[in-house]
This record gives sequence, C-alpha cells and structure tokens, in this order.
Amino acid sequence: MFVDEVEIRIEAGNGGNGCTAFRREKYVSMGGPYGGNGGHGADVIFQVDEGLHTLLDLRYKKVIKGANGENGKGKNQHGKGADALIVKVPLGTVVTDLDTGLVIADLSHKGQEEIIAKGGRGGRGNTAFKTQTNTAPNYSENGEEGERKNLKVEVKMLADVGLVGLPSVGKSTIISCVSKSKPKIAAYHFTTLSPNLGVVRATNGKSFVMADLPGLIEGASHGEGLGDKFLRHIERTRILAHVIDMSGSEMRDPYEDFLLINDELKKFNEKLIKKPMIVIANKMDLENARDNLRKFSEKVDCKIFEVSAFQNQGLQPVIDYLSDLLDEIPVNPLYDDSQIESHVLYKFKKEKPFTITNEGEGLWAIHGDEVEQIFKMTKFSSEEAIYRFAKKLRRMGIDDELVQMGAKAGDQVRILDFYFDFKD
Repeated sequence: MFVDEVEIRIEAGNGGNGCTAFRREKYVSMGGPYGGNGGHGADVIFQVDEGLHTLLDLRYKKVIKGANGENGKGKNQHGKGADALIVKVPLGTVVTDLDTGLVIADLSHKGQEEIIAKGGRGGRGNTAFKTQTNTAPNYSENGEEGERKNLKVEVKMLADVGLVGLPSVGKSTIISCVSKSKPKIAAYHFTTLSPNLGVVRATNGKSFVMADLPGLIEGASHGEGLGDKFLRHIERTRILAHVIDMSGSEMRDPYEDFLLINDELKKFNEKLIKKPMIVIANKMDLENARDNLRKFSEKVDCKIFEVSAFQNQGLQPVIDYLSDLLDEIPVNPLYDDSQIESHVLYKFKKEKPFTITNEGEGLWAIHGDEVEQIFKMTKFSSEEAIYRFAKKLRRMGIDDELVQMGAKAGDQVRILDFYFDFKD
C-alpha cells in the first residue's frame, strides 16, 4: 500500500526529576546536600532510510513518544538520560508543524537525520543549588517537559523529471520502456494508483530519475480524481515532461489537454508552471496524429518530441535531451528560509516572557512559555522552593506589572490550572 501523507503527534521524553537528599553518615559532620540531577529526556529524531518508500509504518501510529529521563537519586547519583527515539522515514520526507504551518525538516539527503522534537532537560538536584550563603538548600527541580508537536509528514518523491498528463496518455508505458520500472498498464483510467520511479540512462552514460505520476484531470488541484494526492510529487522535479495523446484517441483536443494540465499545475503551485518543460507527443503511430501535431506545434512554444511508446520508437532522443538539459539546471531547495522553522535565538530581540490578562472579579491569568516552564519545574514541597518560585516571578517583573494593572492583595493569580493569592 502506498501511503505518502500522515498526521501524527510527537512527544519527546520528559527530563527526570532532581533529588532532594542530604548526606547523613556517622562520621561525616555537616554532610550537606546530596541529591543528584535528573537525566535528559529522549529526543525524537527522523532518519532517512533508503529502503523505505512509503509512510505505511507511521499510518497507524497516532502518537510517537520518547522515553523519560531517570530521576536523580541520593548520594549525588544522576539519573540516566534516555536514548533518542529514531523514526525511519523515506528519502524526500517533509515534516510540517500543523500548529504553525512551518516546515520543521526536509529530509532530502541520504543518511540525513533531524531532531524533530527535543527532550526535556533533567531537573537539578539540591546539590546543584548549594552556595556559600545557602549551604543546605532544601529544594530541587522537576524535569523539563519534552517538546510536543502535531505534525504532517508527507513524502515528496525525489525525481529529476516528472511525466505529467491526463489518464491513458501513455506515461506508464513510456517509463516501462526507458527504465526497469514495471508499473501496471491497462486500457482504463487511473490504472496507475501510485507514483512510479525509474532510473533512466542516456547514451552518454549519464543517468537520472524519472517519475510517472498518476493521471491528472480537470479539478485535480481541488481534489478531483487522484491529482491532489500526487501533485506534491511534482514539486521536487527539475523538468516537467507533458505526455500528450496526439492522436486524440479519446475524442480530446491535444492542445486543450495541454492547457488543462498547465492550469491545474498553476492552481496547485505557481512555481510548477515556471519549471522547464518539454512535450512528448505520444501515439504518433495512430491516425490523425500528424494533423493534430501540426496544429499543436503552431500554438505551443515548447520542445516537442514525436514518439510511439507502444512501439518503443523515438524515446532515446527524449532521454538524451533531458540528460543534457539537466546539466544546465541547478538543484534548488524545495523550501526557502522563510518557510523553515528556525531555532536561532536572537539575543537582542528577546520578546517579553509573559502576558497578564484580567479575567474579572479579582482574577488574573499569567501566560507565557517561560513562566509556565518555571512553574512546571518547581517542586512545591518546601517553603524554600515556594519562596524561590515567587522570587523568580518578581525578578521577571510580574509583581510590578500586576500592581500597575490594578491587582490588589488577596486577588487570585492563575498559572495554568493552579491559583495563588497575590501579596503586594
């Protein structure tokens, strides 16, 4: 079964909790803090596996979750970090964050691997908080949560040349003649239910990859037929080869077919129509093909090759021309920098780490990733930990902003699902 698109949820592992412990041995006076740090949570890594061609292995996995790091222990024993979770995907896989719409990774190179979700760091044990002024801290940290993401994972096949055209124009026959690919061929529409790749060799010894894409029809870019499902595979191709039934054997006008396909390509992605194109005039052995070709060539300013795929005639010049043309066309990335999620931190452009909203009746809500992370990593098991948490919020400027917004002593302050009393 060919599966080229799935939606899944990725959850990296949480960091292990730090430990609060003290050294208590008979002959060791003033033993001090002795709690170890938690281990790092597992990263989720997507890795290219050239032996895979579909996403069938991911189709029935709703959630992929990395292991959590081990908790810290007494005697300064640090928890073990979890091993990264490796997810094998086909070459040409694109990973998109459904919440932001940004591309996280474009896995288009052999052996490439990318961290899709980072595991949480381990919480610090109380030993890590020992200072000259606080020699026996009675608190430690919870582990940081791993990243959670809702993803769309799709395969966009890596091919140099894409064969496009309406159903039953001979695309599968052509690729079966010029390569060792063996697609199903029959005299009915939508015989080809999945893209076929074939390695093609020119007379100069050079080779390239050709893709036979399932037939498009009018409305394909909006979901009609099979077109919207497989148009994505054309995006990586450097050259488009329009296969036209020049005989009009199905009572169609070859020129109208050419316009229809170009229109669907443009509606799906305007970049497609700007790719170098050639026309493969197929079925030239049939009646009316010559007359139709003459009329067609008067209207189309494009390199045209006359072939008969059924008789395996005229195909080698097409392959040689495509091979030479590929040498002149640079390999450009599928996505530009504005479409790819960046993890770069801008030191001098740090955004405000929190927002405060007045929910009425003396209730204030604090939002922000940094604030919520501090809250989640705080163990509220000792007065020292609570004081440290309140001190961090004060240093961030939250107390001052609450006062400026009109908060009064005794008001309720909410962070996530937890409520605190505000003290001015």
